[in-house]
This record gives sequence, structure tokens and C-alpha cells, in this order.
Amino acid sequence: MTPETLSASYARISRDPRPIDELRQIARGEVEKSRKSNSAIIFKMGHHSIAEHAIFNFDLIGISRLALEEVEKFRLCSYTEKSQRYQKLEDDFLVPDEIKEAGLEKDFVELIKKQNKFYHKMVEAGVEPEDARYGTSLATQGQVGLTVNARNLEFMLRRFASSDLAEIRKLGQEMYKLVHEIAPSIILFTQANDYDQKSYEGVKKELEGIRREKRGSEGEDDVELVFYTENGDENILAALIHRSTDLSYQESLAKAKAMSEEEKKNLIKTCFQYAEFYDRPQREFEYADLNFELIVSAACFAQLKRHRMATLTTQPYNISLGVMIPAGVKKAGLEAAFNEIIISTNQLFEKVNNVTPLGAQYLLTNAHRRRVLFKTNVRELYHVSRLREDAHAQWDIQIITSKMCELAKQVMPLTTMLIGGKDLYPEIYQIQFGKKPKVLPQY
Repeated sequence: MTPETLSASYARISRDPRPIDELRQIARGEVEKSRKSNSAIIFKMGHHSIAEHAIFNFDLIGISRLALEEVEKFRLCSYTEKSQRYQKLEDDFLVPDEIKEAGLEKDFVELIKKQNKFYHKMVEAGVEPEDARYGTSLATQGQVGLTVNARNLEFMLRRFASSDLAEIRKLGQEMYKLVHEIAPSIILFTQANDYDQKSYEGVKKELEGIRREKRGSEGEDDVELVFYTENGDENILAALIHRSTDLSYQESLAKAKAMSEEEKKNLIKTCFQYAEFYDRPQREFEYADLNFELIVSAACFAQLKRHRMATLTTQPYNISLGVMIPAGVKKAGLEAAFNEIIISTNQLFEKVNNVTPLGAQYLLTNAHRRRVLFKTNVRELYHVSRLREDAHAQWDIQIITSKMCELAKQVMPLTTMLIGGKDLYPEIYQIQFGKKPKVLPQY
């Protein structure tokens, strides 16, 4: 039983009357025939969904934190990453090819060792590892368990082959070597290509000369609601009416607009009356969107990037946006020493950035910040809130999520009335229904 024989057996279901288990036995006994069948069905006939039945698990070890951001961009995969919150870091770090080729390895290694030495000093002073890691670089090595189907793996490998980062290109090559031996018939288009390599470069060329006149982020909020669906509450109400009656959408929207505020609130409450803290709102809550521009630390982004059903696009980390210094570092009296590490990092970053902007990104720490455009619908925002506003969530993303939810409540007060962390859900529910939900979170 291999991924491609399983895929081939399922490919025959639509046109072969025999039972699935019998088709699977036949495919296992005819591997070469199964491979030809896969190639014909997937690549000639265009039925790529067949490749989704083939599943692979990878242990990715020794990958930099910067590269892990690229690995975990892909929506339809599963990841479990080594936590820097709960595990004390060693001194493992990667020296990227970009740094070696620029002849900057000595300076790079000296700075990373200085950062790591300060990390251990903070931990020894009683700073929790999750706060001390803010002083460590994006070159720090991590590991992740990856589960992916063949269709998405092919897409991943194609993107990896076109990546600007040498580390990612090498990773893709190693992954391809492993799967090609096992399942050559279901992964085909894996080469670097003009579309992935040149599209954004073309956009940048068109925008040459556009630069920020004023550096820094003075006066900028770290969370800004830059777009939202106007009348979002009514859109969601209309979708609920459309789902539950025989009215057209336009008729449903007119009905929603004509409802009193109390009627609207009661209809939304009806959606939540049986909801436990682990339940998602109905799919109709996806019909209203919110776009946020965020300025987040690398540590915060490590949490945010896991919400792949939202839409995230990013700028590179930018030293002009400053850093996030954890309260635990300040409490230990190490803020001045922390800032010294940041100053040293920024100085070398500017030197390296003039030679290799990609290599320079590895130097920056978990405290450094970047701009992120984060698009979500109301349903997904509930999921983000339940996890990230919870008291046990990482503090940095708690703050960011709470600000997003407060802004969402201002523009869509009805459909967000039960949003909040899972720890507070019983209290939120009780305010609306006069009683607690049946199931309470257990910690």
C-alpha cells in the first residue's frame, strides 16, 4: 500500500462498479498500471483531486524560524511546530547561504551568539522562556511535523523551487527526492517557473520610486481596521433568512433591513443559544469581512500565521517599526540590556541589508516587527478570538486579537456579541441568555 496505489484505486470509483476495497486490492497488485492510471487521470484529464487521497508526513528538522514562515503559508496542510514558549532554547542556529556568499559569516555568527548568550542570561534571571526568546534571532532552528496531500505538496514544491530563500529551495529539493521515489505518478509540476518567480518582481518594478517619506511608526496604531463590509450585520442576517426561507437574497436583505433592532438581536441570539465554547458560528457568518492592518512582532506573527483560513500578506521585518519588549524583561530590570542587543542587531542588519536583504532578515529577533494585512470574515474572527483572546494564549497575540475584536464590535455589534476568549465564554453567554452554557472550558 503506497500513496499512489491508494490514489489510483479511488480514481476508479466513478467508472468502475466494483467495491472500493476490491479496487484497492487490484491497484496494490498492479503498481505500474496504477501509475499510468494516475498520470492519465490527474495530468491528462485534469482530475487533480485524485492526488488529494495520497498523504505524506514529513519531519522537518533544523529549519530556521524565518523559513518556517514560508513553510507554514500553505492553507490545506497540517503543522505542529516545536514551541519556543514552552521549551528552553539551545544555541542551534542556521547560517544561510546568502550570508556565506556575501562573506559576512563571521559578523553574523558573532551577533547570533551574543543574542543567544543574552537569552540564557534572561532565563537565569527568572525571565520566562517565552519572553526571553524575544531576544533571539529568526535564524534560530526549529522543527515542525508536516502532513500534506500530494496535490498540495506539488504546489508547495513548485513554490519552494521558485523561492528567493536558498534554504527553502534546498528544502524543496530534499522533500522531492523523498516522495519521487515513493509516488512518481502523482507529483509532476515541481519546477521553478516564471509565474512564481517574476510576478511580484514585476509589480515592484511598476512601483519603483514609491517610498515611505517618513520612516518609523510614530503615531501609527498597531491594529487598524482598514476595510469592512458595510452593513455587515444585515448581510449576515440576510444570509440566515435566505438559508431558512424560500426568499431570494434581495428579498432576504430587504427583510433584514426592515427588522427592528430587537428582532435582529433575537435572530442572532437564536444562532448561539445551543453553542458551546468549541462551536463555530454558522457558515452564514462568513458573508461579512473585515480587513486589518497590523504591526506585529515576529513572536506574535508566529501565532497569527497559524490562522490560514484568514488571508495574510506581509511586508519584510522592518527595524524602523521598533521592537516589542516583553513586560517580563522589564520586570527583571533587563530592558536596557535588551535594547543594547537590539541596537547591535540593527547596526549589523543595516550593514548586511546593503549586501543581501534576504540574509539580513535572519539576523532580526522575535521582538522585531512587520506590517501584516489580515483579512477575515466574522465566522473566522470568532475562531481566532476563542483561541487568542483566551487567558492561556500568548500575551502578544492576546493584545492584538482583543484590539481587532473591539474594532469589529464597533462596526458589527450584533453578529459579534458573543465573541471573546474561551475562558470568558461562559460569562459572555450568561450575559445574553441568563445562564451558563452546558460545557465549561477545562484547564
